[in-house]
Amino acid sequence: MKRILLLLTFMLSFVQFKADEGMWLLMMIKRLNGVDMQKDGLRLTPEEIYSVNKSSLKDAIVQFGGGCTAEMVSKEGLLLTNHHCGYGSIAALSTPEKDHLTNGFWAMKKSEELPSKGLSVRFLVRMDDVSKRINAKLNNNMTADERKAIIDAEYKAIQTENSENGKYVVTVRDFFNGNEFYYFVYQDFKDVRLVGTPPASLGKFGGDTDNWEWPRHTVDFSVFRVYADSNGNPAEYSPNNVPMTPKHSLPISLKGYKPGDFAMIVGFPGRTNRFLTSYGIEQMVNKDYPAWVEASKVAMDVMKKFMDKDQATKLDYASQYASVANYWKNRQGTIDAVEKNGTISEKKSLEEKYMKWALLPENQAMYSGVLDDIKANYAQISDRNVERNYSGQLQRNAKYIPISYQLGTLLKTYADQDVAGKAAMKQKVTDAIDKAYDKLNTKLEGEMLNSMVNLYQQRVNKDVASPTLMSADAKNLSLQAFSSIFANKESAMNFVNNPDRLKIDADPMFKFANGYVTDQKLENEKYAKVDEAFAKNSRIFLDGLRKSQPEKEFYPDANSTMRLTYGTVTTLPERTDRKYFGISEKDNYYTDVTGMVAKYKKGDEEFDLPQRFLDLVKKKDFGRYKDKKGFMPVNFLTNNDITGGNSGSPVMDGYGRLLGLAFDGNSEALSGDIIFDQKWQKTINVDIRMVLWTIEKYGNAGHLISEMVLVK
Repeated sequence: MKRILLLLTFMLSFVQFKADEGMWLLMMIKRLNGVDMQKDGLRLTPEEIYSVNKSSLKDAIVQFGGGCTAEMVSKEGLLLTNHHCGYGSIAALSTPEKDHLTNGFWAMKKSEELPSKGLSVRFLVRMDDVSKRINAKLNNNMTADERKAIIDAEYKAIQTENSENGKYVVTVRDFFNGNEFYYFVYQDFKDVRLVGTPPASLGKFGGDTDNWEWPRHTVDFSVFRVYADSNGNPAEYSPNNVPMTPKHSLPISLKGYKPGDFAMIVGFPGRTNRFLTSYGIEQMVNKDYPAWVEASKVAMDVMKKFMDKDQATKLDYASQYASVANYWKNRQGTIDAVEKNGTISEKKSLEEKYMKWALLPENQAMYSGVLDDIKANYAQISDRNVERNYSGQLQRNAKYIPISYQLGTLLKTYADQDVAGKAAMKQKVTDAIDKAYDKLNTKLEGEMLNSMVNLYQQRVNKDVASPTLMSADAKNLSLQAFSSIFANKESAMNFVNNPDRLKIDADPMFKFANGYVTDQKLENEKYAKVDEAFAKNSRIFLDGLRKSQPEKEFYPDANSTMRLTYGTVTTLPERTDRKYFGISEKDNYYTDVTGMVAKYKKGDEEFDLPQRFLDLVKKKDFGRYKDKKGFMPVNFLTNNDITGGNSGSPVMDGYGRLLGLAFDGNSEALSGDIIFDQKWQKTINVDIRMVLWTIEKYGNAGHLISEMVLVK
C-alpha cells in the first residue's frame, strides 16, 4: 500500500516542473513548479516513466560499469552505451593479434560475444525517502562521530530491511549536504558481454582535439548484452547463462528531430557541486584544478612516450590514458569557463542575498555566521587540498605505490602463516599478483613513479606534505622499485615460493609505500576537526539557502543516483575559431557525415577514417537511416542538464523513444558542475540513426537491428 501511495503522489505532482536546469530524482518531481511537461512535448504518463509495481522507462536504463549509463534496446538483453564507456572493456579484450579497439568487433552470433571480466550493470528497482526517519535522531549539537554513528546504524537497518536476504543491493545516500536521505534498491547483473564496437577511428574520432567541443563528429557507441541464469536472475559468467529479459526496452525513433523538439534524458550523473560557495570556487580554480591539470599532464606525457613505442602497451594503457586526458581537458576548461562566465561574481551575488535573509533576527543565531566560517575553513585547508590533488594523481597513475602497499600487506600475512596456512592462502596471493601485474609495463611505471614524486616534491608545501614523499630517498624511487620484491610478477612470485617475513619488512618499496600511507592517515587526523566543522557549516548553509528562497524548487547535487533532465533540441552560437563544414547557424543543432569526411586526415591519430567508411559515404549508401532532408546525421545538440556519469544516457523524445546517446558537453559551459548556464550549457549526443547505420551498413551486423523495435 505504501508503494501505491508513493506512486499516486508521484503521478499527481509529475506535471508541474521546470525545464532545462536540474538533475531530478524521480521522487522529487513533486517539488517542481512551472511549465507543464505535457505542453513541452511529453506524451508518456507518469507511471510509464517510473513505477514500482509495473514495468516503466526506468527499467530500461542501467548504470554501466559503475561510471556510465546504458539503455536496454531489445528483449534479449542488448544494450547501448558510449564507445568511451566500453573503452576499458574493449581494450582489455584486445591483443595486438586481435585488436578490437583499433579495428572494431562484431559478433555475428551470440556464441561469439565476448565476456567482459569485471563488468556489471545495475538496475534500479525502487527508491524511497527516509529523511524524516534519520533526521528525527539527529541535531546540530552532536559531534561528527555521534552523528556518523546514528547515520551508520540507520543505513545498516535500512539495508537489512530492503535487501531481501541479499537478493538486492541497497544503498542509502545523503542529499543537500546531509539535510535529506534516500535509499535505493538495485539489482546487479555481472555477466555482460561485448557484442559490437566500431573501430576507435570512428568511436573516438576527433580525439582530444574535439573533446568538449562543438561541432562534433564522433560515432561514440558500443554494444553489449546482459546475461542471466536460466531463471532470469543475476549470475556470474557461465556458458550456460542466457540473455536476460529486461522489464522494459526502449523503442527507437527513425523520425529525426528539429530545434525545439522535446528531449528527455534519464541516467546516472556522477557528481556536481552546484551549491559550492564563492570561496570554494576560488579554491578550486586558483589552487586545486591547476594542480590536477599539471599532474595529469605529466602522467599523460609518460604514458604516451611508451604507448607510442609499442602497440601492446598502447592497448594496455589506452583506457587509463583516455580517462586522465578527459579530466585533464575538463579541469582546464572549467578554470577557463569560470573566469570567462563570471561564475564567482554570480555566487557572491547569491551569497549577498542569502546574508540579508540570514541577518533577520529570527535567522541570525543559526545562519548568519556560517559563510564566514566556511571562508575560514578554506583558508585552513587550502594547501592541504593542493597536496591532495598532486597526491591523488600520484596514486592514480604511479602503480608501484598501491601495488607495493597492497601486495606487501598481503604477503606479510602470508609469510606469518604456518605451512597449512600458507597452503590455504597461496591461491589468493597468486591471484592478487596476477591481477596487480596484468598488462603492467615496468619501465613505464618506473618513469611514472619518478616523474610524479618529483613533481610532488617541487609543488607541495612542506607543512602539509608527506615526509616520506619529500625525503631524499624518494628522488629516484624507480631504483628502489626495480630492486624490490614488487619489481615485477616474477620477483613477487619468487617471494611466494620462498617467503621470508624479514625481507618484506626490509623491502624498500614496501617501507616507502607503508610510510606514505601512514603519513596520509596522520594528515587526515590532523585536519579532522577542520573537516568536521566544514561539513557542519556546509550543511547549515544549504539548509539556510533553501529556506531563504521558498519560491525556488531545489534539486540535489548529482551523486551517481538515477536522475531525469528534460529540455529541447537546440542550436549553439557559432564560434569564429571553429569550422562548421557547411552547416549554417540556423542548422547548428546537428552534424553530418560530410563534415566528418571534411575533417579526415589520412594517418592522423585523431582524424583518420577507415576506408570502408569512406567508401560507404561516397556511395551515399545510407538506407533508411538518412534524414528526410537528405543528410546522414552524426551528432546533435540538446540543452539537457548532464554531467560525467551521464555518458551513454538515452536521449528520448516525448514518447520515450530513443533519439540518441548523450556523450559530451561543450567547452563554453565546462563550469556546469558548479553552476548551470541557461545560455551556454548543452549536451552533445550521437544520433541513433548513425549508430544503427554503423551497425548494419559498416559492421554488417544487421541481425542486431532485427532485435530492436524501430519506429519510422
